[in-house]
Amino acid sequence: MSAIELRGITKEYDDVTAVDGVELTVETGEIYGFLGPNGAGKSTTINILLDLISPTAGTARVLGQDANENSTAIRERIGVVPEGYDIYDRLSGRKHLQFAIDSKGSDDDPDELLSRVGLDGAGDRPAGGYSKGMKQRLVLAMALVGSPELLILDEPTTGLDPNGAQELREVIRTENERGTAVFFSSHILEQVEAVCDRVGILRDGELVAENTIDGLREQLDSETTLAFELETVPSSLASILKALNGVSSVTIDDRTVTVEASDDVKSAVLTAIHEHATVEDFSTEERSLEALFAEYTNDPSAATH
Repeated sequence: MSAIELRGITKEYDDVTAVDGVELTVETGEIYGFLGPNGAGKSTTINILLDLISPTAGTARVLGQDANENSTAIRERIGVVPEGYDIYDRLSGRKHLQFAIDSKGSDDDPDELLSRVGLDGAGDRPAGGYSKGMKQRLVLAMALVGSPELLILDEPTTGLDPNGAQELREVIRTENERGTAVFFSSHILEQVEAVCDRVGILRDGELVAENTIDGLREQLDSETTLAFELETVPSSLASILKALNGVSSVTIDDRTVTVEASDDVKSAVLTAIHEHATVEDFSTEERSLEALFAEYTNDPSAATH
């Protein structure tokens, strides 16, 4: 059984198509990153999964059940961190959790949940005095009530400083290790790259790519940056490297030689360097998720699954 299945999901508002024929599957136990710029249709898709809105066409299944027909039963088995959440400033963190526990009819221990999200010692404090990161962790703790089989997170790290975002990612990884599937919607690329097994990229309501990050690189025949620190740089080296099919650029700065090349020519570059120079240091850098994201969201010809 898959955690999420979307088949031909479309949502139209008058003359605007917010989501257009989206098909994706989130497997049980995986962390799936749902990427897209603001306005791409990510929140609309999540609202369909939660039965907050109905699709114009297509079907959505969550944990094997129809999202529209069985929404109440589904909510008992999932946890949600919405993009625009509300907390009650005067209520303590523990009382927020107790309310969630009572609402779900579970027997969770509020203190154990507070501990799991790193809020030990803060349970009796009014939530209005929490930092942004603490509030995010409190909302995540509420989502963990009832040991959900699936977590749906809509922009969970927005507004967090780097330390807060890292702490939240660590909680997400821990819950995933417990067996919880995670659907992680975000436009913050480094957050997705840090935790997700696979990603889907949404552009103008269409799913234009779905793969692992390495798979996305392969689909775009992406290049790798090779950097060499040489003992000395032969005068003919640049022309030798540029003559290799698949090398797009060669830059020389003192004793540092930087080569941009497609993945299938890396070994040829390494061989040529070693034949003509002495290598003192060497490093590689693959195309970042940010570069991949830009290509998929700006270049229609890159759209492929």
